[in-house]
Amino acid sequence: MATSISIPQEQAQSPVTQTLRLIPGIALLAAIGYTGKAIERSLAVYSKAHHLTFPNIEYVLWAILIGLAISNTLTIPQILRPGIATYEFWLKAGIVFLGARFVLGDVLKLGGVSLGLVAVEISLSLLLMTFLGKLFKLKPKLTSLLAVGSSICGVSAIIAAKGAIDADDEDSTFAITAILALGAFSLFTFPLIGHALHLSDTAFGLWSGLGVDNTAEAVATGALYSDAASKLAVLAKATRNATIGFVVLAYAIYWAKRGQAANVTNKAAFLWEKFPKFVLGFIAISLIVTFHFFSKDQVNSLANLSRWAFLLTFAGVGLRTNFRELSKQGLRPFIVGALGEILIAALTLDLVIGANRIWGLS
Repeated sequence: MATSISIPQEQAQSPVTQTLRLIPGIALLAAIGYTGKAIERSLAVYSKAHHLTFPNIEYVLWAILIGLAISNTLTIPQILRPGIATYEFWLKAGIVFLGARFVLGDVLKLGGVSLGLVAVEISLSLLLMTFLGKLFKLKPKLTSLLAVGSSICGVSAIIAAKGAIDADDEDSTFAITAILALGAFSLFTFPLIGHALHLSDTAFGLWSGLGVDNTAEAVATGALYSDAASKLAVLAKATRNATIGFVVLAYAIYWAKRGQAANVTNKAAFLWEKFPKFVLGFIAISLIVTFHFFSKDQVNSLANLSRWAFLLTFAGVGLRTNFRELSKQGLRPFIVGALGEILIAALTLDLVIGANRIWGLS
């Protein structure tokens, strides 16, 4: 009997079996993303054929809405969950391939502006969330997780910080829940505000990259505005993501000195472990394109790969957001997160508008 049990366990852990387990969920992501694309095209053809004026709702929103409808009305079978979870891989792959649409001059110019804005955004976010956490008497480590998540890259930053400061599972769950709920909210509010203020693609893209926490939602928010805004959202968000190691390291040292976390023995290794490697891939592709190692057709193919990768990503954004589950979590972390995110959104919007007036980003 023992032998019969151990054999399936070994098979389940084989690379081939693990890969096969991903196929059903990835197929669902592709189906939802392609359906969103088909709806966008069908509405465009229908409105043109009947001489109607419809607002151009891009596949991004359709994919997210279809995913939301499925996740909030149906129970997703377990067989689909591993593949759905790969949406983060497709997000990172899409960002890497998106480097083909940037020459090094664009990255340096806007990256320099983004770096300055990111430094201000991170400082303000950390101070603001820490103040609100103390005001609402949240647990100190929960406050730290909310501060890190809101200032850098949402769920990824919270997960990285959780292990570094030895936070409780409950604290990380509360923090992640608040960040996810607010990220979903930003998908619908940011574009409305951007259009109302007549923000340029550049300004809105920078605002999305600075003001939205999770990378997937930041990219999706930019894409809902325009393709150009999506590019800038990726650049600004990648700049924020690149700071994750330094911020998490600072919190790890802070809690270690208080005797409530393990000491960091090798700071360089710690920083490399936390650094988002896909940012390096983005820069590498940009360098290759800048120095004309690829033909124009090859560059266009790489850019198209980013669009296909994002197709799967945006479907995953909708599928992983379940409002019923989010509503079961505590109220105070959500209140702190909501207040903080509203203030951060307003502050980053002011920063972008000010930078636009000074440097003429448009």
